[in-house]
Amino acid sequence: MIKTMTTLLALSTALLLGAPGGARAQKADRLTLAACYQLGEAAYPLTRQRDLIAKTRDYNISNIAKGIYPQLSVNGQATYQSAVTQVTLPKIPGYNLSIPTVPKDQYKLYGEISQTLTDFGINKQRRIISSTDADLQEANLSTDLYALKDRINQLYFGALLIDDQLQQNELAAQDIRTGIAKVEAAIRNGTDFVSSLNKLKAELLTTEQHSVELSASRSAYTDMLSLFINRPVDSTTALVRPEEPAVTDSINRPELKAYDLQLQSYTENLRLTRLNLFPQVSAFFQGGVGQPNPMNLLSTSLSSYYLTGLRLTWTIGGSYTYKKDRLISHNNEEMVRAQRNTFLFNTNLTMRQDNADIRKYRALIKSDDEIVRLRESVGKTSAVQLENGVISANDYVLDVNATAQARQDRAVHEMQLLMTQYNYKTTSGN
Repeated sequence: MIKTMTTLLALSTALLLGAPGGARAQKADRLTLAACYQLGEAAYPLTRQRDLIAKTRDYNISNIAKGIYPQLSVNGQATYQSAVTQVTLPKIPGYNLSIPTVPKDQYKLYGEISQTLTDFGINKQRRIISSTDADLQEANLSTDLYALKDRINQLYFGALLIDDQLQQNELAAQDIRTGIAKVEAAIRNGTDFVSSLNKLKAELLTTEQHSVELSASRSAYTDMLSLFINRPVDSTTALVRPEEPAVTDSINRPELKAYDLQLQSYTENLRLTRLNLFPQVSAFFQGGVGQPNPMNLLSTSLSSYYLTGLRLTWTIGGSYTYKKDRLISHNNEEMVRAQRNTFLFNTNLTMRQDNADIRKYRALIKSDDEIVRLRESVGKTSAVQLENGVISANDYVLDVNATAQARQDRAVHEMQLLMTQYNYKTTSGN
């Protein structure tokens, strides 16, 4: 029993190092494990990312959707070139013919509006990828938050175990008080000694000291639980003992959704790469001013111009790397599948170990029931024998302690069974 308490205290100290923000809520008289799960997730700082992910997804999808709108660009340039085209005409009598010389310093300022005519679903695919990436971020967040359940299990069941031990310790104290009453009666009748009474009183004080230690340990658990759920939990808070959960072999962990979304992301990105290989046709209108006029080089003064038409754009560089891109995507998918299978293997391994522990604790509890029955029977006989002076106070204390230890063992095994069942439930994601 002492070893069990030491292990639980060590675990609670380790959990304290990772506990989030403080408790500032109204006082609660009763608290359930399900409520702790909900409060713990709501209070954990990481939960705030959920709203940020949703907002970012909406912003990204909105921006991508605007990619099909007409695009406007404004450009300007000023250049000086070392040479220009010059045309010299032969002299004809009676005529003065000349062609203006294009200046070496040239200026141009223009705006252009273009509209894509052949999207081939690229814009839609980009929106799908953005949505999938947001879903993947949310799945990873759910995975991180799910780990809180294991921490809360340790604290909640640790406090429940101490509650049981306090009850059993009080039963032992009551047995000792019964013995004290019987010895006091025997002393008054002259059939026993004060030393026997003192031994029982000392044992009662020891039992009460143990209750103080247990209460302090419970406070350590409830203080840390309070930090996790951002709600006061103290000695007045009754922790409701949960019912035995239904056990199923299926695995429904949030990690599996994250793996599936990662595979989906690779597939969708490869599809976008393939769509980008297609040629793009767009309509455009360009208008501005230039010196000389870009449409008429013989007009050397600053003048306006415009042109409109269709533009074909075909970037063939992606076709060189598409085959390797496809192989890279396939390799990434295989790595994710390997990680998923490893996760399932380890999870199944943990579930099998939990199942073995559940069977072990059931067998121990069955044996504990018989041991407690026998110890209590012996204890009742010892009380009668003490009253009649047949056994000493030392013998009676030994029987009381043996009964108390049997009860403590049963309480520990019952709580270990319940905790293992909920650990199994948490591991399987059900």
